[in-house]
Amino acid sequence: MDRIKVGIIGAGYIGGVHASLLARDERVIISAVHDIDIERADKIARSTGALVAKDAAQLMDRVDAVYVATPNTMHTALAIAAIDAGKHVFCEKPMATTLSDAKAILGRAQAGTRVFQVGHNRRFAPVYTTLREKLGETNPHSAHVKMNRGELINPAWVAHPEITGGFLYETTIHMFDMLRFLFGEVKHLDAVGSSHEYPETDDFSVLLTFESGVHATLASSADASWLFPFERVEIFCHHRTFATREMESLIMSEGLDGKHTTISMQQLAKEEKWGYAQEDRSFVDAIVEGKSAEVTALDGYKSVELVYACYRSIRSGERIRFSAG
Repeated sequence: MDRIKVGIIGAGYIGGVHASLLARDERVIISAVHDIDIERADKIARSTGALVAKDAAQLMDRVDAVYVATPNTMHTALAIAAIDAGKHVFCEKPMATTLSDAKAILGRAQAGTRVFQVGHNRRFAPVYTTLREKLGETNPHSAHVKMNRGELINPAWVAHPEITGGFLYETTIHMFDMLRFLFGEVKHLDAVGSSHEYPETDDFSVLLTFESGVHATLASSADASWLFPFERVEIFCHHRTFATREMESLIMSEGLDGKHTTISMQQLAKEEKWGYAQEDRSFVDAIVEGKSAEVTALDGYKSVELVYACYRSIRSGERIRFSAG
């Protein structure tokens, strides 16, 4: 089989992670990389043997699959261009930063015949795959989820909504996707928010009710200090509780005596622990085997829809309801 020629657009941190992982896959050759910062593109090119493409069009001419790893608000145009060029596409989260853009990508991806995958890496992280497996053995009642940041200073661009699309689109969108991954479709949500340190809404409290009957709270703050764990999922069942600590461990308590057990993922390399290695393998598997991606354009759309609904609920004070399914 011919090796899959991959191009990476965006040579920042996450572009470098994908480049390093893909370079180890014997089914793949990294053919081209593009970034407006030539030095960053050169760094990946030197480590992989790739061409530094002068623009996205030149890159797409040389490859079978495109990784879109640019700042958030640039995803839509590049993803659509890659789909229209007949390429397999791995689009980093968020798939888009407006609902209309997400709909446009969804329509193009579903009409196409190539693999389209969204970079919600948490779905592949062992902490969360193990948690989902354990939930299949019980009936969850409710949950509390948080994802906080200590600041929006480092890197500087995370404080600019014109680049991120808004705080919830940057990192917290992972938790909206995780809630669907664990509990299914959302029936309705209510959200409140406030602004303290930054020129946008930077503190959120959200109440979600799922079609399954599960209800959950989600809290996210942009200026909470870096108190570990800044990412946590707690799920409450009948005399049973599950709690995650970042991607490091899963704690499980059962019964009335307070005894608990811990499954630790700390021994894993970060790329495995955070699910990056697994999501890249899954993308290549889908191309080779001619199957759909594990995280589809519809999943990407649904996570954008939930973030959009939060901002809408905060502005209007209304409960946002979603159509069944």
